[in-house]
Amino acid sequence: MSADYDIAIIGGGPAGSTVGTLLAKYKPSLKVIILEREQFPRDHVGESQLPLVCRILDEMGVWDKVEAAGFPIKIGGTYRWGSTDDLWDFEFLPDGKFDPAPRPGKYAGQRLSTAFQVDRGIFDKILLDHAAEVGCTVHQSTAVREVLSAGDRVEGLVLEGGSKITARYYVDASGHSGILRRHLSVPLDYPSNLQNIAIWNYWENAEWASSIGVGGTRVQVLAQKIGWIWFIPLGTERTSIGLIVPVEYYKKQGKRPEDIYSEALSSDRIVSKLIRNAIPETSVRTTKDWSFVAERLTGENWFLAGECAGFADPILSAGMSLAHSGAREVAYAILAMEAGEYESSWLRSQYCINHRGHIRQHIRFADYWYTAHGAFSDLKEHSREIAEEVGLKMSAEEAWRWLGQGGFIDSSGSTDIGFFGSLATKELISSFTGEAAYFEIEGKTHFKLDLAGAEKDWVAELADGKITRYRAYRRGSKVLPFVKVMGWLCRYLSDERSFHELKDAAKKQAASNSMTQQQYQFFWSQCIKCLETLVSYGWAIARTEPDAEACPRFQADLAMMIHPNRDVARSDGDGRGISTVGMP
Repeated sequence: MSADYDIAIIGGGPAGSTVGTLLAKYKPSLKVIILEREQFPRDHVGESQLPLVCRILDEMGVWDKVEAAGFPIKIGGTYRWGSTDDLWDFEFLPDGKFDPAPRPGKYAGQRLSTAFQVDRGIFDKILLDHAAEVGCTVHQSTAVREVLSAGDRVEGLVLEGGSKITARYYVDASGHSGILRRHLSVPLDYPSNLQNIAIWNYWENAEWASSIGVGGTRVQVLAQKIGWIWFIPLGTERTSIGLIVPVEYYKKQGKRPEDIYSEALSSDRIVSKLIRNAIPETSVRTTKDWSFVAERLTGENWFLAGECAGFADPILSAGMSLAHSGAREVAYAILAMEAGEYESSWLRSQYCINHRGHIRQHIRFADYWYTAHGAFSDLKEHSREIAEEVGLKMSAEEAWRWLGQGGFIDSSGSTDIGFFGSLATKELISSFTGEAAYFEIEGKTHFKLDLAGAEKDWVAELADGKITRYRAYRRGSKVLPFVKVMGWLCRYLSDERSFHELKDAAKKQAASNSMTQQQYQFFWSQCIKCLETLVSYGWAIARTEPDAEACPRFQADLAMMIHPNRDVARSDGDGRGISTVGMP
């Protein structure tokens, strides 16, 4: 097997497959090798996805293969969390309306906004096989035993049996093993005070908590006094059920993991009924669930991708989104280096800044969720420290609200929080606290961009295998990218504009671009998200003028809705129904 390659990837999971597939797609002349320690298929947690994953699967050319596997279509999540014992739904589609179209379907229409709940053994094999089909050299059951390096440069990989692999670039996608990361002694940062453990198993013939259309369902996230339970249908016969508890609780109990797990499931009014006719497959599995991020993700000729780069608590199902999106950025950075388009140091720094930011952002937001759960330690002081990192001096209570209700901006111009829409997130936080969500722009009539004290910078946009550099502004740790809707809005607000003028300008922009009504509604919702974030972060000044049209209150993003659970086809005895209509 001794050979020279352009790129050597350690790990054939979703991150490794994504890097390899995109490199092969956009530059087939590259020699790419993927080295996987195990033989697929093999089980792995991280089964519930977000819609971002599907966009990347489509770019990889593998979405149709994943759809053909018949995995349940995830249209959102059902939660029992916060100060209430009621169930409520977090929808990907407007009002949760899912058309029962036949399967397999196409990546179009409503499917652009949905995700999958996947059996990772099958899913990961589909992706790795696809990487081989598009041109990657794939070796399974092939462990890397030694990393050869000189300073910060990787010189080669020694495989089990003594074979040596050399490459011009190396990507560590080996998950928690972190083979390159550990060898190069890359430090880890643990930005969360949470230390949990996960206990889980797979069940045969569990009922689905909800069945919508043809194959549609929601992931169940159900808080208990001791922690929370995930319930993820992976197909017609197999379900992943896990329990997350604080490590301190686990230690104090002095019980076996399987006993804690069994007691939690049997005591839950919903889960106990869904598994009454089900059979667990094997003994339970456990792992520590500690969020972390590597302090650097790149070096002279290497990159970290996937869980090797960082891990965020699974409460919001963003693990796979982080893995795929980070791997995509790695592939684009290598492609740009090969093309000589930009300085290699800038490309590496963009990936490091962006992806570390995404991981930390999600860790922070996950921490916020846990503050609404009495079984976990008080994280309000931690929230104050987070706010202080971005230059905001707040009390712990103020910071706790800011973290949940404030906006974030990343280099793509998105204002989402942990891949969730920011306006919907505010409504979500309102359901936690029982208080009305606060919007900075509500009731304001005039807006103007404020770049005082900001320095010019650049950000990268990724599309069609190429990186395009766009103007941005930086003020401390905060970056404002002039990209997409955010860029259009910032340019328009260079002079003060009234809310009425902004609405008219958005309609003219839609007309000039021949947008459909649905496209315009999405564009306008993005404008509102961006405007709220600009004002929240001090990038825009808002004021109120008498007798002028004021910005109204916005309920939530068009793409995601939050409402009380409506799966009441069959009551479970206390009015909080569990729907099994149309179950396979």
